Amino acid sequence: MKKEVHVSQTFPRLTVYDEENLRGNRRILTGNLGIRNTDAILDGIESLRFFSTSSNATLVLFTRTRFRGNFRVIRGNRTIRDLDDFISGNDVESIISSNQRLTLEQIRTIRRTGNLPAGYRLI
Repeated sequence: MKKEVHVSQTFPRLTVYDEENLRGNRRILTGNLGIRNTDAILDGIESLRFFSTSSNATLVLFTRTRFRGNFRVIRGNRTIRDLDDFISGNDVESIISSNQRLTLEQIRTIRRTGNLPAGYRLI
């Protein structure tokens, strides 16, 4: 009897690298999540690839840890080869990866409270 195999992929898929230009060690993170401190992953995230099948997918990059400081919102798929000085001359220190569209109001609430919406993993 043949075994039936079901493959389940979770989106979005965030692949982070510890070197610029998508090089070095990498880690693949899936699903809705928030990374409080990019230095805690691979001793620092220097580049990334964000992929989702949803056009509403949202990537939010913050200039400070714990989703604080200035932020930049990216909708849809994106490759960023160098996170240094990416937001008005500041490095990316925390990240939110979402398969749904996050509004500016939701992002500002996360920045103010430090709490992610229900159903998000915190790393």
